[in-house]
Amino acid sequence: MSLLECTGEIFKEKSYRQAVKGTAPAAPTRGCQALPGEVPALEAAFAQAQTAPSLAEGRRARHSGSGLGEGELPAAPCAPPLPRQRAPSSPTLLPRASREGDSSRQDRGPSPHQDCGHPWTAGRLSGCADSHTRFPQLPEGASLLWLCTPEMAAPKVAVVGAGVIGLSTALCIAETCPSCSVMVLSDQFSPNTTSDVAAGMLIPHTYPGTPIHVQKQWFKETFTYLFAISNSAEASEAGIHLVSGWQVFKNTPKEELPFWSDVVLGFRPMSEAELQKFPQHRFGQAFTTLKCDCPPYLLWLEKRLKATGVQMYTRKVADLWELHSEYNIVVNCTGIGAHQLVGDEKLFPVRGQVLKVHAPWVKNFIRDGDGLTYIYPGIHRVTLGGTREKESWSLSPDPGATKGIFDRCCSLEPSLRGAQDIKVKVGLRPSRQCVRLQREVLSQGGVKLLVVHNYGHGAGGFSVHRGTAKEAARLVGECIAALQGSSSRAKL
Repeated sequence: MSLLECTGEIFKEKSYRQAVKGTAPAAPTRGCQALPGEVPALEAAFAQAQTAPSLAEGRRARHSGSGLGEGELPAAPCAPPLPRQRAPSSPTLLPRASREGDSSRQDRGPSPHQDCGHPWTAGRLSGCADSHTRFPQLPEGASLLWLCTPEMAAPKVAVVGAGVIGLSTALCIAETCPSCSVMVLSDQFSPNTTSDVAAGMLIPHTYPGTPIHVQKQWFKETFTYLFAISNSAEASEAGIHLVSGWQVFKNTPKEELPFWSDVVLGFRPMSEAELQKFPQHRFGQAFTTLKCDCPPYLLWLEKRLKATGVQMYTRKVADLWELHSEYNIVVNCTGIGAHQLVGDEKLFPVRGQVLKVHAPWVKNFIRDGDGLTYIYPGIHRVTLGGTREKESWSLSPDPGATKGIFDRCCSLEPSLRGAQDIKVKVGLRPSRQCVRLQREVLSQGGVKLLVVHNYGHGAGGFSVHRGTAKEAARLVGECIAALQGSSSRAKL
């Protein structure tokens, strides 16, 4: 097969059209032959190919009725591969076990300067990639269109942050964009994240700057996802279970029917008999919702990520731009860390202190309507809360707050006086008027880095985490499409 014949086929395949002017390979070469007399014909073939049907279209026409399914194509003819020389790579970094028996989290990601992994189509013509062996050259004065036909390499996506938002976002990206290479980078993993402190109760908190219908969609997608897990054999491992209880008010609220009332199960006003349990309250709502025991759920997410091929690395990212040479897309799920990482002045901490106690007889949740006092029973421990201290960065437990939380919860459920093994936890809720869920393009010196932000969930992160993760994955898909479009234009 001559080089002209090989190249004529490739010219017609619209997916592979990157032409580079250069000197011609000497004849013969492995798999294809090029003769100096073919040069004018090659250049004419390239011009003709712009209006010719693609190989894919031709193969579809030739094989209609052949038994192939819709969208299936027979394999394209392909010449033997040319030898490739491997580019020097960075020293291999040894995995760091974050806990005994777990070597999946490593200190840093793989070097971006590894051998090019581009697959090649018919002819395997090269010469414009430094990581591939060049052809020998023809005598001086010979001219030819070289055709390099690499497919776009799998986009590399870095998700920065390993709380519930980061892990669930990485999982959604891996599920919806299987062609991606996804990695999670964080200086802290469970049990040392803010998410490990969270109560994990699916009762939404309102974001003033986000439309209600969007918040409801996020909550509904999260509830549906976790409800399916709660009905599976993995419910115990994932720490997810249904819990029924009451939300009580000292005065009737303006909205007796919250926007999420038709998402949770069995929502109804409390009866007079039920309200007798809470003599200081005049109105209440009864319903069943979901509760996540946070540390088990984070470990379950990590397990799912490993199963899908996502890698996790312990790495402190001080500036998103430091990742531009290693990754095509960066997803910022750093929570309160985004205040410093991207200089978001709209993001502020709301300090939360809670108690984790052993009180296995408590089976129903109780939440005061103002959201400051709550009792959330988990599988193994009961979470008592809490505090909301805006603009406080302190992670040190406050003994006065501990006593106040315990006394308030005992006023709602007196049996808690018998609770034992009381542990105090503190976390900083990453709060904004609205969740920052958007694309951004960073640029320095003409070089661009595509970024997707997904942070600022405040006290309601667990209630909407899956919904916002799906939206972030959709934005990553848009970034990938933009990269592919840019790559196609560069080839033309």
